[in-house]
Amino acid sequence: MNDVGAAALERWAEAAYVAALFAVDPVGTAGVSLRSLAGGARDRWLALLRDLLPAAAPLRRVPLHIGDERLLGGLDLAATLRAGRPVAQRGVLAEADGGVVLLAMAERLGAAGAARLAAVLDTQVVAMEREGLARRLPARLGIVALDESMDTDERVPPALLDRLAFHVALDTASARDEALAAARWRRDDVLAARELLPRVEVDDDIVQALCAAALALGIASLRAPVLALRVARAAAALDGRCAVSEGDAALAARLVLAPRATRLPATAVPEQEDAPGAEAEPATAVDGDGDASAEQQDGDTDERPADLDELVLEAARAALPPGLLAALALGQAAQLRAKGAGRAGALQPSGLRGRPVGARRGEPRTGARLNVIETLRAAAPWQRLRQAGTTGAGARIQVRREDFHVTRFKQRSETTTIFAVDASGSAALHRLAEAKGAVELLLADCYVRRDNVAVLAFRGSKAELLLPPTRSLVRAKRSLAGLPGGGGTPLAAGIEAALALAEAVRRRGETPVVVLLTDGRANIARDGEPGRTRAGEDALAAARQLQAAGVTALLLDTSPQPQATARQLAAQMGAAYLPLPHAGAAELSQAVRLATAPAAPR
Repeated sequence: MNDVGAAALERWAEAAYVAALFAVDPVGTAGVSLRSLAGGARDRWLALLRDLLPAAAPLRRVPLHIGDERLLGGLDLAATLRAGRPVAQRGVLAEADGGVVLLAMAERLGAAGAARLAAVLDTQVVAMEREGLARRLPARLGIVALDESMDTDERVPPALLDRLAFHVALDTASARDEALAAARWRRDDVLAARELLPRVEVDDDIVQALCAAALALGIASLRAPVLALRVARAAAALDGRCAVSEGDAALAARLVLAPRATRLPATAVPEQEDAPGAEAEPATAVDGDGDASAEQQDGDTDERPADLDELVLEAARAALPPGLLAALALGQAAQLRAKGAGRAGALQPSGLRGRPVGARRGEPRTGARLNVIETLRAAAPWQRLRQAGTTGAGARIQVRREDFHVTRFKQRSETTTIFAVDASGSAALHRLAEAKGAVELLLADCYVRRDNVAVLAFRGSKAELLLPPTRSLVRAKRSLAGLPGGGGTPLAAGIEAALALAEAVRRRGETPVVVLLTDGRANIARDGEPGRTRAGEDALAAARQLQAAGVTALLLDTSPQPQATARQLAAQMGAAYLPLPHAGAAELSQAVRLATAPAAPR
């Protein structure tokens, strides 16, 4: 077997182990984010999970666009109309109590759906209070979020992802190897582990080690070490033990903490290496009777937690994906991106067209579409009262004006990326070359991204619009070809021009994103007069106006060394700050894509 095949087999074996651990404690571990395209590998993993779960455990599939009444429960419209009184129906989550829910196309799940699922995972209860009904039903379940995303622009919403213990990217191995890895786990072993799980104990040192590892990896969520602890207990129970071992803690760190890491942990350097004479010091302090002192004995007991911390952290470090530092360098932009800015524009309400997102009370005027089902749903509980005194078996359903509901829609607007380029100084030609290359890369992908691109440059005493919003690559190259560089830095004028263009873009119903390339060192004031003090103050004032307008922004520091002035300017703009002293067109284009990727709700 070659190295590629061995690596694929190892990842599949780990995915099979995750299925077994999840089957032991679906409620405690909350779920699995399974990143895999639809196909044989994913089907085989789901079949393994089904075989490991208890035979009586329900397994329900939740489609992406399921309605609230089917997900959470609500009014059974047909039964209500027959009975003339409100009749409730159970939702899928309540039906899955004690089992597992398969969430299809989880990478496309909206903020509202993620919030509903998160609330059920937190409380283990479905609270249904709508349409005259009030019920609370148990929903102790786990979720398998099926993530079919092709790139990093699509992902399971963080609000849900944070609550799922396992994040698995499924690889395909040979059918024989997959069968051998899956055969290691049996339903009887899982059932025995479920019975043992409540008796599994955890030492305080292991809890502290998991928390320390999460802190070292830059994990801010408090759920991560809690989930890691639950996975460690499930691993001990699956192995038939009543106490969590160091190996269980290391496994939990590798499976739960490593996929959530936001930074590489610092490598600890032993003090003995810094001090050459340290090794000559005695390992124990001996008193006159030849016995180790009580202080040293206490110190020996403190060695174990430090070793355990390093063991757990090292297990997580070994599982970190390669190139994490490079990803984090560009990921700064993604952490500060504004809500609503997206790869294909922001979602905006629309009354007539777009994707249906529910209904609201209202009359079908000015083209609004009557939602018949919701209208009948609102009228159904009142039929007995409204039909009181009506004779004859053919009494019709009475719908009144206050029952009318119309369908709500949302549609995506186009995104216009505005490059505001500092064309002043001796390095202007280099910066403009970067901007030209990035514009060409973005335009080449514009039909997929549905992006427009605009370029303006500022130098001397004013800002100039070089390229109005366009998708034309030929026009972009022609507009950028003959731009001269040099002169002063009217930074305030450049920011104001970008803001004015952003407002014009917004008035057209599009989503503006401003990308400012500058070193932040202004020397031309707003009125065109030279002077660094006034120019800096005017630039900060213009930056605050851009933030107040709510425009998504990214500042790329183009100076040879990152500048404090540029960082301060980014803070005033409410923009992501990214130092790119030597970035090429490809790196700049990637940073822009990260800054304009869809912001997921928390």
